[in-house]
Amino acid sequence: MFQALRQIFARGDDAPAAAIPPGERVYAVGDIHGRLDLFESLVAAIEADDAAAPPAATTVVLLGDLVDRGSDSAGVIGLARDWQQRRRVRILAGNHEEMFLRSLSSLEMFRHFLRHGGRETVLSYGVDRAAFARADLDEAQAMMCAAVPAHDVEFLKGFEDMIAVGDYLFVHAGIDPRVPIAEQKVQDLRWIREPFLSHGETHGAVVVHGHTISDAPEDCGNRIGIDTGAFMTGRLTALVLEGTRRRYIEAVESGDGGIAVTPLAV
Repeated sequence: MFQALRQIFARGDDAPAAAIPPGERVYAVGDIHGRLDLFESLVAAIEADDAAAPPAATTVVLLGDLVDRGSDSAGVIGLARDWQQRRRVRILAGNHEEMFLRSLSSLEMFRHFLRHGGRETVLSYGVDRAAFARADLDEAQAMMCAAVPAHDVEFLKGFEDMIAVGDYLFVHAGIDPRVPIAEQKVQDLRWIREPFLSHGETHGAVVVHGHTISDAPEDCGNRIGIDTGAFMTGRLTALVLEGTRRRYIEAVESGDGGIAVTPLAV
């Protein structure tokens, strides 16, 4: 894999437009953060879009942060696992998956996890809300450990750190532009903002990422950010890549509580 990545990053500024290999199609989904309702609608839209398009070898990439903040992280994990059994779905580990897993054994990380949306994740596993609120930190962690099934823990541990397809590199947060791709630190792949976001030069590959919320998909040429803040905005975005074409599909919460799925012009 690293050899292919080295070839990607060796390309110069005069390289042709970034492309997905012929006969392939990629759907990249931004940070879900426990919004099962939006995720269900976007899964259905992606399935319909793929079925209506010419046959292709299709890959779905979930960019990480499936959990925390929204109300049904357990349901999102269940749907992601089910979808992976039905088609090619690759999943990146985000910083929130990292916190979730580490909080199972570290009390200090559990405290940090709760401050960043982890409480909603724990409650999504059926933990009694009132009992959890009354519990001290040790007791609350024990409740979580008892509630989260081992197969969910193993599923999360299997998430990837980076995925390369054609001229695109998919990561959760970004990369350190000062460091060769083969030497990237996992911490940066899951947590970085700067100097990645303000870096204006080519990365060799176009980096597709989530982690940093923007009002709309943010195509800067060298990177594409598609975290549109699902947990607070009610908008979950997918980037569709085929050949040199880029387009978007969004699941959007409407004022009456329903969800509309809309294509975005590019």
